[in-house]
Amino acid sequence: MKIQYQENPDFLNEYITHLSVVKGLAEGTVMGYYQDIRQFLRFCLLHQAGNLNITGEMLAETSIQNMTVDDLKKITLKEIYKYYSFISGVCANKGKIRCRKGSSLRSFFHYLTTQAQLLDHNPTENLEISSPRNGLPKYLNLSESMDLLETKADSESPAEIRDYCILTLFLNCGLRLGELIALNLSSLDLTEEKMRIMGKGSKERIIYLNSACMSALEEYLKIRREIETNDQALFLSNQKKRISRRRVQQIVEDALKEAGLSGRGLSTHKLRHTAATLMYQQGGTDILTLKSILGHESIATTQIYTHLGETAEREAMNNSPLAGTKRKK
Repeated sequence: MKIQYQENPDFLNEYITHLSVVKGLAEGTVMGYYQDIRQFLRFCLLHQAGNLNITGEMLAETSIQNMTVDDLKKITLKEIYKYYSFISGVCANKGKIRCRKGSSLRSFFHYLTTQAQLLDHNPTENLEISSPRNGLPKYLNLSESMDLLETKADSESPAEIRDYCILTLFLNCGLRLGELIALNLSSLDLTEEKMRIMGKGSKERIIYLNSACMSALEEYLKIRREIETNDQALFLSNQKKRISRRRVQQIVEDALKEAGLSGRGLSTHKLRHTAATLMYQQGGTDILTLKSILGHESIATTQIYTHLGETAEREAMNNSPLAGTKRKK
């Protein structure tokens, strides 16, 4: 999906440019901001026109192309809360999504009031949206991770060899989905056993490849180099083009189902959690090294895995065969 600039008012296109050029955000991140803001602006136009029972279909059919700065000036904090009622009820957005959309709105109106100076007042200044409770991330244990890899381990099919390599990189390197899809042949340096990752905010990092990754890549590259295509992507679809996000998600979903691990809310991102958890709990990786491998901006984000370690230790103590022993009175 690409941003259709001709369908947007000038102030929105200028904001998108600000995110891309000035702030240097990744394409996927900019798209996320754009979709959040576009949905909000569509809602405001409908609400200001007197529509009280807005539906998702009405929203999708609403154009914001002719929206003006005067329309922006009409937006109030009360209307923003009406929007939150809408996304909570009609759209069934959960806490984490609502929180993200709140961040998008704050960023947008901060830009309009401080950078673009189109507004005198920021309606999100006193916006209060409760943050979702941070639960511990879901992940596979070591045995389950091996079971997942086994689903692709024996086949000689080119697609299965590719899929095994994808799963191996997810489980060993802790890549984000977007990072894996963005890999090019030039991202690899097999002589030095490392690869270059383009992470969030277009920030590069180097990940060193262990023997499992090297083996999977070397086997897959024998097939990849025989494919006649001008696309420099590392992972290709059957159409000889860069593999899509959805196709990778389907590969992971199918492997989870085959391994008997479906129905647990697992996903490509949970494989990233798995890699981090196994590195921390069983690989002895310290928290600063883990932060660097995962490409986290803040150590606070990485510290979730220390809590996972504490949970595992507590469970180990509770599962001791002597845990229920008490002195006779």
